[in-house]
Amino acid sequence: MLDTRYPIAMKITEICARDFNLAMTLNSGQVFHWEKAGRGFVGTIGDLPVYVEQNGTVLILGGAPWPAPETRALPRIVAHYFALDHRLAEICASFPDDPVMNAARLFCRGLRIIRQPRWECLATFICSSMKQVAHIRQISKALRERFGVALKIDLSKDHCSGADSCIVHTFPSAERLAKNSERELRKCAVGYRAAHLLATARLVDSGEVDLDEWQVLSDTDLRQQLCELPGVGAKIANCVMLFAYERLRAFPIDVWIERVLRQHYFPRARKLNTARLREFSESHFGEHGGYAQQYLFHHALSRARKSAVSRKQARKWQE
Repeated sequence: MLDTRYPIAMKITEICARDFNLAMTLNSGQVFHWEKAGRGFVGTIGDLPVYVEQNGTVLILGGAPWPAPETRALPRIVAHYFALDHRLAEICASFPDDPVMNAARLFCRGLRIIRQPRWECLATFICSSMKQVAHIRQISKALRERFGVALKIDLSKDHCSGADSCIVHTFPSAERLAKNSERELRKCAVGYRAAHLLATARLVDSGEVDLDEWQVLSDTDLRQQLCELPGVGAKIANCVMLFAYERLRAFPIDVWIERVLRQHYFPRARKLNTARLREFSESHFGEHGGYAQQYLFHHALSRARKSAVSRKQARKWQE
């Protein structure tokens, strides 16, 4: 059902966004629902529909309700979401000085860690287990379209070519998902993760788990609490800590990062377990390890995609 709270055509406002790369940030595997629209992107921040476009060091914003308190707050909301207050130069300067990290830092200039809504982030990463980014995007889209709220953005033709409007969907609340069955959730291609998502949604909906209260916990206690939730292991817990709780030391280790660590930091090691990799990452990458991890991840994944495209083109030329 289309929510008609946002019927009025998009108005435009601008904010300064130095040392920021919008497209790279949105496509770096930390958030999965933003879609390309003309020269910009459309998505939601919480329950606000937003259009955002980058022009040099300026972000062009639109899509929020007009008039409403959120309208005046939109620049602040967007700046907070994209962590424009993070001192990115200082963060990058804190990275270890080694070849693989230096290459990732140069490639990922302007990439920032997004501050995501906690339930949305947790639920999305529960669904991400053993899935590639493209598959996670499909799951997120299906959950939003089936259980979320549809919101219309009337796009300004001065800023967005193509369609003059689009529909975006909010991520469904824990309460909304908790009222459904595992069978219904499986229709969103969640697979076996449906049981974990449903169980966690019911814990949050019942109040037994209060994600906001966990903000005051230490990193160790927060990770422990997250790992006690259905379907949450160390990797997902670290993702949620990094992207939803802004614990910038958190260093998620997935298949890509494990490969980077093994190839570049332990090329001769025969026996190397996950605990050793975790211990190394915490000491080597330091207080901004989460940023370092995201740069290493995006750089490695981008290189792999480019290599795959090159191989595909080479095969085509040989035919």
